[in-house]
Amino acid sequence: MFKTSHLEQVWKNYRETKDLKFRDDLLLFYAPLVKYVAGKISIGLPKSIDISDLISYGIFGLIDAIEKFDIDRKIKFETYAIPRIKGAIYDELRNQDWIPRSIRTRAKQIEKTYVELENRLQRVPSENEVAKELNITLEQMEDVLSQINSSFVIAFEDVVNISNSRDESMQVVNMIKDESQDDPLTSIESEEVRNFLKVAISKLNDKEKSIISLYYHEGLTLKEIGDVLGITESRVSQIHSKLILRLRGYLNEMSGSYI
Repeated sequence: MFKTSHLEQVWKNYRETKDLKFRDDLLLFYAPLVKYVAGKISIGLPKSIDISDLISYGIFGLIDAIEKFDIDRKIKFETYAIPRIKGAIYDELRNQDWIPRSIRTRAKQIEKTYVELENRLQRVPSENEVAKELNITLEQMEDVLSQINSSFVIAFEDVVNISNSRDESMQVVNMIKDESQDDPLTSIESEEVRNFLKVAISKLNDKEKSIISLYYHEGLTLKEIGDVLGITESRVSQIHSKLILRLRGYLNEMSGSYI
């Protein structure tokens, strides 16, 4: 384990020389960060996906973060690196295309139905109303939401992680937390996209906002979130799936994808 002064010197040496020996020292030091991120992501994935594979995917994100990190910036490396490690893992999962087509299709139907009903009713529709519109039972609706949660977890990352030309990212949790805090990682050049996200987030209720913050920012499991909110784990799973689809629907509608 490096002392702080030694770690700073390794960073300085790597920036000045680009010697791979120093990069490897940094990789070794920050490797536990990859294991931590991979472990959090694995909670919501099918058991067929090995955590060791996620770790190997995340290493590429760590390498990218080390290559691009500016040690003169007033942010911790961990803050900078975590979104890139997560991004590398999700990119590889998307490339594998492990989400069944039937689930993709049903998720898209639910997503679009939520938006259409909300526009028609001028309020957020209930799950019963969405199920009726889709001509399925409430039990079938809940079953679909549960399947989506275990097989469609990367959808939320697609919705809320946006990169700009300065290789920075903005996450939806930063729009729920106190926006008076100045964080370089939340800056983004596209004001239009920022406004889209603000409008979409404003449509979520307090419980849904809490689930986003607890799961994606605090790192709690669905069971732990259920204990905090006083609801079952399966109910948290269903709400989580529903808010993913609603957010996707809002953003697709606002960007013109449904026109």
